[in-house]
Amino acid sequence: MATPDLLSKSSGLFEDEFSPNEPEIPFFEEPSAEIFPRDLKTYPAELRDEALRRLAYIQWVGKRLEGGWTEKNLTPLLHVVGDKLLAPLPSWRTLAGWRKLYVSSGRSVEALIPKHHKKGNRLEQNTGDDLYYWQAVNQKYLRPERPSIASVYEYYRDLITLANKGVVQGKVMHVSRSGFYNRINKLPPYDVALKRYGKQYADRKYRPVGAHITLTRVMERVEIDHTPLDLILLDDELNIPLGRPYLTLLIDSYSHCVVGFYLGYREPSYDSVCKALLNACLDKSYVKKQYPHIQHDWECSGKIETLVVDNGAEFWSKNLDQLCRVVVSDIQYNPVAHPWLKPLVERFFGTVNKKLLVSIPGKTFSKIDDLKDYNPKKDAVMRFSAFIDVFYKWIIDVYHRSANARETHIPYLSWQIGVSEFPPAQYTGETAERLIIELGQTFELVLRKGGLHLKGIHYENDELVEYRRSTSLPSGKKSLKLLVKLNPMDMSCIYVYLKDQDRYIKVPSVDPDNYTQGLTLLQHQTNKRLIRYQTRRHVDMESLAEARQYIEQRVQEEVDNIQRRPKRPSKSIGGMKSLAKHQNVGSDSVSSVVPSKVPMNEKVENQKPESDDLLDNWDDMVSDLDPY
Repeated sequence: MATPDLLSKSSGLFEDEFSPNEPEIPFFEEPSAEIFPRDLKTYPAELRDEALRRLAYIQWVGKRLEGGWTEKNLTPLLHVVGDKLLAPLPSWRTLAGWRKLYVSSGRSVEALIPKHHKKGNRLEQNTGDDLYYWQAVNQKYLRPERPSIASVYEYYRDLITLANKGVVQGKVMHVSRSGFYNRINKLPPYDVALKRYGKQYADRKYRPVGAHITLTRVMERVEIDHTPLDLILLDDELNIPLGRPYLTLLIDSYSHCVVGFYLGYREPSYDSVCKALLNACLDKSYVKKQYPHIQHDWECSGKIETLVVDNGAEFWSKNLDQLCRVVVSDIQYNPVAHPWLKPLVERFFGTVNKKLLVSIPGKTFSKIDDLKDYNPKKDAVMRFSAFIDVFYKWIIDVYHRSANARETHIPYLSWQIGVSEFPPAQYTGETAERLIIELGQTFELVLRKGGLHLKGIHYENDELVEYRRSTSLPSGKKSLKLLVKLNPMDMSCIYVYLKDQDRYIKVPSVDPDNYTQGLTLLQHQTNKRLIRYQTRRHVDMESLAEARQYIEQRVQEEVDNIQRRPKRPSKSIGGMKSLAKHQNVGSDSVSSVVPSKVPMNEKVENQKPESDDLLDNWDDMVSDLDPY
């Protein structure tokens, strides 16, 4: 067998370590592990906040800047920033440096992360009363309970009083009540409203209301919203009503095409938004393979430029805000009582109810008064998986191919025109895997012998095995837990974050039968339910109950039998075990060390002493025997 080039090039370096007469060993080059850089979520919260603060300055100034990023152009803008952005205000040179890092990295938010985490242990030095002032502000004032400034000032003075206890020289001086009030009133009003009243109130009060703009391309503006469907669905396995599922859907404002959705029974949340975004951004060629009866392709995918959201609680999440700023270029928050700023997704929900659900048994109504004598739970006939099938078919082959009411456009034709003029950036290869890491379903799994186990599927590769060998357990922990990201549309692999190595690795499933190839999480969960259902069908519950009752009775009989016998002399368990081995006690022979038959010519009164002598002397007889 010929030696590969990789080995032949380096063989000269190790000629003295190999015997020329040794047989040649086949060389197989293993594929290198796929490595991905860390994502924004793996940084400490304070570093993420600082990066987003810098990005806010870049975006705010960029929208108002005329000319280059020079001192002459930047200084006037920085003077009018005021309380619009978080303090401290950067110098023009610092701001220009941030923008240079941001652009040179391909507009990556990670480029704005401060590099302090790579430095040594340098703690910030606090002087005067600043330490106690900010402690009082963060711990007392910026709270949803909204304590008064007077109570916060009292807390601030108490902190300083306790700090000065026992100090002779260099005591910290507190400011006056009016001075404290002035400092509180100079805090950024949006941040104060956010902490004390919540994101909805803060956004409603301080975020500007955007006007309608003329769209020029697909994925330039995408609307997202949730709604409970007016339909009762059945459990796939039990055929019992599950209730109304929640639909999270994204629609492109330029073409009116549905670009992604997620359907489930959990209330709208961070998780449902992530799943819907992942479905919207990635290629959807798998849909036609999974549902071959669908006639046309679902071509809608790519990077979202502006995501329009409403004031739902799931969109107030700080984690979601950070995530969306990585995945999309901008987020537009729809103000309260302004549904006309997000009309397409609202109109689509009405279209679903009127054109798709209207004739399906189990349809319900949003208003209970509209039900009259109709019972949707009683009439529900459609299983959850069947509706997913129907919904895909209706979106791709019906809605996308139908003209609107005024017959001015067809969604899929508008998409084709938009793509031909300005095709959106696509997620392929490494960028697609990076998106999966950002938006994938997050799990924390224990790394044990055999790798990682998720939803009954085993994941492992050589690098994960080596990581387990070389990584010690955290102090005070009995197991090693790892952060894992999963694409719900592909169970064939997971992405594992190795914290001490500051990177993700791609780990495939151990799948000799190719079960996970093209397998979605929904399909896997359905398969598991079917297996459980088929297993239960073949279990004879009556026979199991009878067998368990017999075991309980048999054990109790043995207990009663022992309790009725005279008290036995104490014997060595080790000696009795050796005696049992000698007498060949087993399931295929005898069940006692006592001989089964007693010779007839022996007297009854001599039997018990002989037995006692045998048992008493057995330990001495076997003590010198080696086990076998």
